[in-house]
Amino acid sequence: MDPTRGLIRTTLNPTARIAPGLAGRAAFELFTHPVRRSRVRASEREVHGRAATERLAVNGKAVVGYRWGSGERPVLLLHGWRSRASRFAPYVPRLRALGLSVVAFDAPGHGDSGGRTTGVPEYRELALSLQERYGPFEAVLAHSLGVCAAFGALADGLRAGRLAAVSGVSRVGFFPAAFCAGLGLDAEVERALRERIERELFGGDAGGWERFDAARRVEAVDGPVLVVHDEGDTVVPPSEAYRLREAYGERLELTITQDLGHSRIIAEPTVVDQVIGFISAGREVAVV
Repeated sequence: MDPTRGLIRTTLNPTARIAPGLAGRAAFELFTHPVRRSRVRASEREVHGRAATERLAVNGKAVVGYRWGSGERPVLLLHGWRSRASRFAPYVPRLRALGLSVVAFDAPGHGDSGGRTTGVPEYRELALSLQERYGPFEAVLAHSLGVCAAFGALADGLRAGRLAAVSGVSRVGFFPAAFCAGLGLDAEVERALRERIERELFGGDAGGWERFDAARRVEAVDGPVLVVHDEGDTVVPPSEAYRLREAYGERLELTITQDLGHSRIIAEPTVVDQVIGFISAGREVAVV
């Protein structure tokens, strides 16, 4: 066992039985802190370097935004946990060739943005602030945690013609359960963590769990959805994808891949092809 994980488990489990508030606060700090920042990979540098950067902010944290193109006919990209906007580099030239602009950001605590912590509500606020600048989106492309944020934002006023969701989480409630399971933390710690999330991220609103549950707000999300998930994903199980398929029915196209895992799938050429085809399908696309 990882000695750090063992230390966390042996510290927080007994603490939660004596002082659940203290355990919840400690778990929350770990839960919202990405620990390490991803760097721009060599294969991403050329595309990353062509982006126009802009300054955004959320909850007092400085956020770096990126734009490829003039901003007209925008497509929004939402990266996952411990990731960054440059991971979508394979998609940018393909989207630009269709006459679309591309906008993205590094979430707080990620990439080149400030801050040390973040959560799904901050992703939502940043997505809505980009909509204020650029108007409705032609499409949203999201990965992992970004998928949960995308569904939540679409249900709360973000406008987009289509959503492409790769390795996505269907509900924010997945995160504390998976976090605690991964560290061997017991039910008392998870309960204290959820209470802390409600207070710190949802402003005391217990309804936040439902607001960021895509399967419970189907009627609020317009347009077709593409979900791509690997059957061997050990970070976000494919059951999350099947849950979305059951909720959205024929409006959702589901593709299950093999041997691509949770992260490698986003840059897989066949997945890139499918996502680009989905975004361009049935729309007036100006090839440039």
